[in-house]
Amino acid sequence: MNTYFQNRLKVLKTSFNELISRRNNPLESVNGIYERYENPVLTAAHTPLTWRFDFNQRTNPYLMERFGINAVFNSGAIKFNNEYVLVARVEGMDRKSFFAVAESENGIDNFRFWDYPVVLPQTNEPEVNVYDMRLVQHEDGWIYGIFCTERRDPNAPEGDQSAAIAQCGIARTKDLFQWERLPNLKTPSPQQRNVVLHPEFFNNKYAFYTRPQDSFTEAGTGAGIGFGLCDDIENAVIKKEIVIDKKAYHTVYEAKNGLGPAPVKTEKGWLHLAHGVRNTAAGLRYVLYMFMTDLNDITKVIHKPAGYFMAPEGDERTGDVSNVLFSNGWITDEDGAVFIYYASSDLRTHVATSTIEKLLDYVINTPEDGLSSEASVQTVIGIIDKNLSVENYNGTAHTQLHGFAK
Repeated sequence: MNTYFQNRLKVLKTSFNELISRRNNPLESVNGIYERYENPVLTAAHTPLTWRFDFNQRTNPYLMERFGINAVFNSGAIKFNNEYVLVARVEGMDRKSFFAVAESENGIDNFRFWDYPVVLPQTNEPEVNVYDMRLVQHEDGWIYGIFCTERRDPNAPEGDQSAAIAQCGIARTKDLFQWERLPNLKTPSPQQRNVVLHPEFFNNKYAFYTRPQDSFTEAGTGAGIGFGLCDDIENAVIKKEIVIDKKAYHTVYEAKNGLGPAPVKTEKGWLHLAHGVRNTAAGLRYVLYMFMTDLNDITKVIHKPAGYFMAPEGDERTGDVSNVLFSNGWITDEDGAVFIYYASSDLRTHVATSTIEKLLDYVINTPEDGLSSEASVQTVIGIIDKNLSVENYNGTAHTQLHGFAK
């Protein structure tokens, strides 16, 4: 008996079981909108040992890791069979991503991966990489996985091995195990990323939120979050895209923006969670923001708070691509609880919790962006004046005029 092998195997299994059974405690909410949690819900270390190690003592006497996992992030989310289910982007150390299903009873901790990753059928033109699946329970009865599919740009010179073409892949399932692959979405745009399927028919058609791009990394003339309709999802073709949420100068979404998960229907309108990108001296910064569209005209934005809803904090700012938050999955319970699954710095998956009531309050009552420093100052003054006009504010009635106490 190889004592080294047996001892190492015992340590690996003990550490793994401790990790996946660890309780995840909420952190005190500063902004009153949502609660973060002290631990990520999924990391590379959460992937099953049976994926990473050969347990045959003869072929792997030193119990080395044979398939390394680099990151688990950008997870689609759905409530399925009364479980909180994530379809995570799992990235190997070889940089290839694939999808895998993890589930939890409470949505906050104890996520466990299914035994095998998702076997995703190929199209006639196989891709090199797939990632960032949005899960949508559509009213047609199917669960759709809308994801990014990537191949090398065939027109790039031999010396350029990073140029790629990104398009929107579509697959559907009834059980999250067997997947049917449909043809990729066709749009007028040269490239597509961060495409989302609306969960209901709109004007008797399938509705998609798109992110038109001129190239793999640059939105270019793509002016923001797009929208288009198609008749048949089994051969999805969008002939016309319109932009419903534009990029804007000197905002958190001045460089790029794209929808996160599918919107949530409420009595006030459709709640949207999106990501915005701006360029800084330290590189691109990704944050999350929210807006609301009309219940009947889903292309009409009716509320949009200024600035970001969530940005990287603390350890979230470090990772493979630093200073990034990204979300493509959330779950709403029947009691109004909302579980927001977000990734930090392209490395790990976290959860934040809120409620529909809080998110509606935030989106409807938070001031919109005035698009100038002067407008921001006036917004702050309006809040100050409102507070200081309240009787018995801090035990004393106060009034104030532009910073001068009277």
